[in-house]
Amino acid sequence: MKPNASVAIGALSVSNTSPIVVFAGPCQMESRAHALETAGALKDIAQRLGLGLIYKSSFDKANRTSLSGKRGIGLDAAIAVFAEIRETLGLPVVTDVHENDQCAAVAPVVDVLQIPAFLCRQTDLLVAAAKTGRVVKIKKGQFLAPWDMKNVVAKVVGSGNPNVLLTERGSSFGYNTLVVDMRALPQMAETGAPVIFDATHAVQQPGGLGGSSGGDRRYVPVLARAAVAVGVAGLFIETHEAPDTAPSDGPNMLPLRDFEPLMRELMALDALVKRRDPATA
Repeated sequence: MKPNASVAIGALSVSNTSPIVVFAGPCQMESRAHALETAGALKDIAQRLGLGLIYKSSFDKANRTSLSGKRGIGLDAAIAVFAEIRETLGLPVVTDVHENDQCAAVAPVVDVLQIPAFLCRQTDLLVAAAKTGRVVKIKKGQFLAPWDMKNVVAKVVGSGNPNVLLTERGSSFGYNTLVVDMRALPQMAETGAPVIFDATHAVQQPGGLGGSSGGDRRYVPVLARAAVAVGVAGLFIETHEAPDTAPSDGPNMLPLRDFEPLMRELMALDALVKRRDPATA
């Protein structure tokens, strides 16, 4: 069995040759009200642009730099919120899973299970996610070469699930620094799976603030444009109305006010790269 070249997420078709989609939302779920407000705002933008949107939020940020880092509202509280977002707003949802048991617990209320970069080689977690039947979106570890992801894909596909997405988020380069090798995008596409570019974690500075991670959001548009110019199936962009006061990943999150103009630009570039008429894309 091979991975599907086109992966269905709700009504969306995600592939390396289709119009880009975006996985977008705040780093962590802060509250029901904040999640619904942000999801509603993103849906309005997506409808104006004709953009495929998958809402993203994490119920637990289990890999905080320090013990004092805020982690989110937790799985039990988040399940009802995910279900409400899907039912009332009609948006597909993606969230991270860190433990095997979380996969089956959250799968009924989300469309995509995301495997964090640090856990991309955890065989039991990959198999548990695959067996839910949900799309499995895997972030490439900062420590892996892009061609090593073929073995990661094989674990999911070999468990009976061909619906795999791979995500590039940069590679470790010295201490507290990530760099993105754009060659990784077509190299990972050689696995046959659609490739997503994580534009916000690519500008992260892991542990760069001592007790938390830093980042430089000025370069989110720069890297996003470069990735779309190479050719990708979609983008992953964490966004927040006030990132400087967000409980996690604030330095690398895109301000919500900047999301629409950036996506408008990226959609036009994507249409050019894939040789489509933007008016009919």
